[in-house]
Amino acid sequence: MEVQKPDTGENIRSIQVDKPLDVELDIGTLLVSDPNEVSLKELRSKTDEYIKSLTRGNTQLLVNKIWTIPFERVDDIVIVKLPKPKYILPREKPAPKAKALTKWQSYAKEKGISKRNKTKLVWDDLVNKWVPRFGYRRAEAEHEKDWVLEVPKNVDPMEDQFEKKSVAKSERVAKNELQRLKNIARSRKVQVPSAGLIPTERPTKNELHQSVHVAKKATASLGKFQKTLRKEKPLKNTGKKRQFEPLVQKAGTEKAKNLELLDKIMNKRPKINLEKAANMQMSRDETEEGETKRNNKKGGGRAGGRKSSKGKKGSANQGSFSKGSSNQGSFNKGRSSMRSRPKRKQH
Repeated sequence: MEVQKPDTGENIRSIQVDKPLDVELDIGTLLVSDPNEVSLKELRSKTDEYIKSLTRGNTQLLVNKIWTIPFERVDDIVIVKLPKPKYILPREKPAPKAKALTKWQSYAKEKGISKRNKTKLVWDDLVNKWVPRFGYRRAEAEHEKDWVLEVPKNVDPMEDQFEKKSVAKSERVAKNELQRLKNIARSRKVQVPSAGLIPTERPTKNELHQSVHVAKKATASLGKFQKTLRKEKPLKNTGKKRQFEPLVQKAGTEKAKNLELLDKIMNKRPKINLEKAANMQMSRDETEEGETKRNNKKGGGRAGGRKSSKGKKGSANQGSFSKGSSNQGSFNKGRSSMRSRPKRKQH
């Protein structure tokens, strides 16, 4: 495997390493793949020494390959530029997704607008000097140019045009800042509450539609009693979304959920609250006892006399039904039946 040369009492190992099969070297990742067979006999008898010798030999081959690459010295330090790696190492986690584009970036990509390098200074004919494109010097130049403003025809002549221009500029700055914050929230996947209708001269159909729904939910009942307008449609992505359990759960949670489901299936009988059932039964017994006592107090003797008279009448009627043939088939005592009546003569 290795060639050793004795020299002045010490065994100095050679930088040459001989192996039956050539090892695969990837200098870009400093990786060595050894396809040679491992000696099980030496591995079992001398484990540490055998592994150290294999590691030393493969490292020596890697270092020999590195010294074949062109290098340079900077302040007594050897610097080597490694080539591109050949072996693709597996990742522990998935590759990060690409950063979400802003509205302007997506629009520029769709229209084919490319970024151009512009100069910082621009020649202004009104001021007759070089003016920066942005910054406080730009504001000074704008102030020098706009020392007088033209009043349009359809505008009140007493209206301050300088104030109107400053208000419009502040609104543009606020709108740009809001758009910038929305882009940051979209890239970080943060849900931003809707701010209603942004003040613009000509709002779009979607902006008006959104402002209507925001105004409805601004009531105390959150729009529960608000009437729907004609041709009104619900906003997108406002319905209930289905919630799914995560694919990877904590240890023990899946087992607990399955046991709970099995318990519900096996125990079909509903759980009974014994204390509540006993209280209900006691209250029923008390109400029944109270009703029976009230009935006994109200009609104790009258009820007995009526029962005896009914019994007597019943016994007399039974005797009348058994007497004579004239009472058979009739329910009234002393009256003849319908069959005993004489027939009328027919003329």
